[in-house]
Amino acid sequence: MEYCLETNGLCKYYKGFKALDGLSMHVPKGAIYGFIGKNGAGKTTLIRLICGLQEPTRGSYTLYGEKNTGTGIYAMRRRMGGVVETPSIYLDMTAKENLMQQYRILGVPSTDEILELLKLVGLENTGKKRAKNFSLGMRQRLGIAIALCGSPDFLVLDEPVNGLDPQGIVEMRELILKLNREKQITVLISSHILDELSKLATHYGFIDKGRLVREISASEMEAECRKCKRLTVNDTKPLCRVMDEMKIEYSIVSDTEADIYSQISVTELTMALAKENCEILSITERGDSLEKYYINLVGGGDDE
Repeated sequence: MEYCLETNGLCKYYKGFKALDGLSMHVPKGAIYGFIGKNGAGKTTLIRLICGLQEPTRGSYTLYGEKNTGTGIYAMRRRMGGVVETPSIYLDMTAKENLMQQYRILGVPSTDEILELLKLVGLENTGKKRAKNFSLGMRQRLGIAIALCGSPDFLVLDEPVNGLDPQGIVEMRELILKLNREKQITVLISSHILDELSKLATHYGFIDKGRLVREISASEMEAECRKCKRLTVNDTKPLCRVMDEMKIEYSIVSDTEADIYSQISVTELTMALAKENCEILSITERGDSLEKYYINLVGGGDDE
């Protein structure tokens, strides 16, 4: 598998405090990678390191196979775009003027992409409106447009939906999916809104106290958190016979409990079991959400 980002035993210390403590993670090319952790777990520190805003204390990382200590790392960083903590925008400038300024900073003379970028993030009709008069969602989208100047193929977003209203969250989700699916941009997202992140991510990395607790793909997590119906009956032996005949996917939990993974007609199943003198005592929905999975993995406490 090809990776945009790999870290190997990455450490960052601040006067004895270990912000990152041997972090090793892998962001596959083409992924939307959800980076999840509590307040102070080290998420923003990692982002600042890979963006070149700080240097690691120990360990290393590679961008597209280029090690951070190599001279080629600067060229690889030009393939990155990022919004770290808050969007870096000029409040007295229009959206177009902000993008023009970013192109000047990058040393790119051509600004042919500006109108396309504004349309991509839904800001093509803002005209002469200054950024200080934008809503929070508009500022976030402008920040992403600025990060996309220079056509990067790896986008790093630190809390992109933080503080947004429900409509803004939906717009941000649709934009990220569009960038990933239509522009083939790999996205690393640090986010607190786990329910929203579960609608986007193809891969997850869970960080706690500067260490990566687990990396898992969305498909692997779905299998582990698979939703099912837990049936409690007086005897699972006749239940097995009936479900085999009805070709229902299930697993036996105990002598009186079974998990059903197929869509079923409860009425039809109840009638079939009645003929076998098998009684359904209860039916409950089961399956972990991303939030519950995270809490089980790293424990409770205050989240960022």
